[in-house]
Amino acid sequence: MKLSAKSLALALASGLAVASCAYPTPYQPATGTGFSRAGYSDERIEENRFRVSFAGNTLTSRETVERYLLYRAAQLTLENGADYFVMVNRDTDHQQRTYNSRPYGATPYGYWSPYWSYYRPRYGWRYWDPFYDDPFGRDFDVRTVDRYQAMAEIVIGRGPKPDDVRAFDARAVIENIGPKVEMPQPR
Repeated sequence: MKLSAKSLALALASGLAVASCAYPTPYQPATGTGFSRAGYSDERIEENRFRVSFAGNTLTSRETVERYLLYRAAQLTLENGADYFVMVNRDTDHQQRTYNSRPYGATPYGYWSPYWSYYRPRYGWRYWDPFYDDPFGRDFDVRTVDRYQAMAEIVIGRGPKPDDVRAFDARAVIENIGPKVEMPQPR
């Protein structure tokens, strides 16, 4: 009985882990590392200068990542008692990875596989090798996933917003973008 309870718990935990990855990244502090890092982060560079970034998972669109970056910049501006921010520089990084459900050379026999020749009336003698020609249609899947990360360096300031296309009123950004920002669901 203990073994089946452990198996059930493991299956449930695996299902929850997979389900949690089945949604776009909500607006939240960054978690994870490397390709699986998702969320916002910021770093103070000088008294009024910050580096802000937002990374989405593979289900988060480029527009959403850039929207969340602007929202975080506005939020950070207000948290520091300022009224506006100026984007000194801004960049969106596009990462792409391709996955194969069966690694190169892997077969149902492991990395060893049979090799033989066969005759086809129209084509003559052919050779079957899992690394090249596969007339038997092995079952594998190849998929490519995209991931976006937006980064910006901002300078915050107090008073009226300067007449600059790179300047944003933090309160206006929060008011206009805020309704489109998805916060994490409570667990």
